[in-house]
Amino acid sequence: MPGPDDPIRILLVDDQPLFRKAIATLIDEQPDFTVVGEAENGLDGVEQARALQPDLVVLDVDMPVMNGVEAVRLIREQVPATKVVMLTVSEDEDDLFDAIRYGAHGYLLKDLRPEQLYDMLRSVMRNETPLSPAIAGRVLTALRGWGQSGGTGPIRSAPSATPEGPALTRREIEILQLVADGLSNKEIGVRLSITEGTVKNHVHNALEKLHLENRIQAAAYVVRQGMGRRPEPSA
Repeated sequence: MPGPDDPIRILLVDDQPLFRKAIATLIDEQPDFTVVGEAENGLDGVEQARALQPDLVVLDVDMPVMNGVEAVRLIREQVPATKVVMLTVSEDEDDLFDAIRYGAHGYLLKDLRPEQLYDMLRSVMRNETPLSPAIAGRVLTALRGWGQSGGTGPIRSAPSATPEGPALTRREIEILQLVADGLSNKEIGVRLSITEGTVKNHVHNALEKLHLENRIQAAAYVVRQGMGRRPEPSA
């Protein structure tokens, strides 16, 4: 993790040189970001991730030699301290859920505005899991459908907590229920009248207890365990 005054070290992996250079220029203009390397395919990306040990890899999905989904798996296995975010045009559900299952910390579409991209990359370093709006809606729909189908949907491979694992506190359960509803840490803090930092700590503690990688897997756990919030009665 970078220190409070250190820029976030980013590796860009994309097979389109013009797009990759444009993103590198935009990112380098931000004082808290620095691009430490570029790669044109997933295999090169894995090798550079090992060599450079970046804080964050921004990774395309459809690439020659090795695609981004396979690269996520290898980077997360070989450089576990490095976070990985997909930045792609692919809205294919297999790509989305495979990337998440292999440990991607976010899934973003290339139609984002630069300011949105910056904010979402920063949120990854706060241990959040950013998703483009269209992707977030698809994930939540799949989660709910998966829960109704008894766990046979596209995120069936999300890790589950062991029965003998540490019990969640009431506050952790409450926060995970709101995570499953798609709320960000900031929105949860407003809803519960607590600070964003407190929410972050509760989410981190819950993920540690449940041996889960990210907020999406936590949402899957909530659905699988039948822990979702009951709809409030209408007036």
